Amino acid sequence: MLRIGVIGYGYWGPNLVRNFVELPNTLVTIVADRREERLDLVRRRFPHVEVTTEFEFLLNADIDAVAIATPVSTHFTLASEALRAGKHVLLEKPMTASTEEALQLIDEASRRDRVLMVDHTFVYTGAVRRIRQLIDQGALGDIYYYDSTRINLGMFQQDVDVIWDLAVHDLSIMDYILPEPPIEVSATGINHVCGATENCAYVTTFYDNPLIAHLNVSWLSPVKVRRTLIGGSKQMVVYDDIEMSEKIKIYNKGVSVTNGDESRYKMRVGYRSGDMYAPQIDTGEALNIVAQHFAECIRTGAKPVTDGYAGLRVVSVLEAATRSMRNHGTSERLSTSCRTASA
Repeated sequence: MLRIGVIGYGYWGPNLVRNFVELPNTLVTIVADRREERLDLVRRRFPHVEVTTEFEFLLNADIDAVAIATPVSTHFTLASEALRAGKHVLLEKPMTASTEEALQLIDEASRRDRVLMVDHTFVYTGAVRRIRQLIDQGALGDIYYYDSTRINLGMFQQDVDVIWDLAVHDLSIMDYILPEPPIEVSATGINHVCGATENCAYVTTFYDNPLIAHLNVSWLSPVKVRRTLIGGSKQMVVYDDIEMSEKIKIYNKGVSVTNGDESRYKMRVGYRSGDMYAPQIDTGEALNIVAQHFAECIRTGAKPVTDGYAGLRVVSVLEAATRSMRNHGTSERLSTSCRTASA
């Protein structure tokens, strides 16, 4: 039986506790949070689970692994301490606040032979896994673009801007499904609340091949939208995470270009408009799969799908996007070592 401790019982921590409790081969033995009112919720719902306001007490407990669901600024310190205490670590996204911190955690986990996994939850959804399958099979052809809108009203974060809060989801999806990593990123954003971080932003990533990705993220939308368009030379995909029954729709639509004799002005563009179909996908809870995968990697020594290097690649784009946003959209080149890290 794998014994788990959870640090942080705020927004995401309760979901982690619930999913690990429901697994037959894991046991949540202790939860840490600085707020007594949050620990009271644990006591009422899971009376068998020990609680503490001191994370050091949790690290000294008789547990095998730690799941960390705390603000990004605390990830590095907590994960470092957990790894040094000999615990396997599951970290919420973003993995760390900088690439330097991410690299240090990867090194610490490697030296101590511990599993370091990042909870890029969307990677484990049936919809995203099916899109990855379609791309790997060549069903979409060459990928032309990834265009996402991820907007809603709130929740304003205290320690990160809207890119680190919302764009991180798309960046983790892109890291998983797209055939290559980005080479440059450009971002613009604005803050409408005095003293707070940017609440509306646009991020564009560029690639070696004719592929472009564009992300629209906002905490100031009157409606919640979670829609992604992926265009390929053969087929195109609309992925709507809010849609209940047909999250993925595949369109047999596109263009074909032929060149006329000896003149670019004789180029002909043909439009293809075929059928649309919505494939059946696994609708199980993604976080349950995350918990299962984490436990399985600890048991077998397998490499997590979203390991520390995946977390590093996402953080490197977030970091570059922040620099670009501070410079009003100036394109930022991504480090080759981060882009290709364990890819």
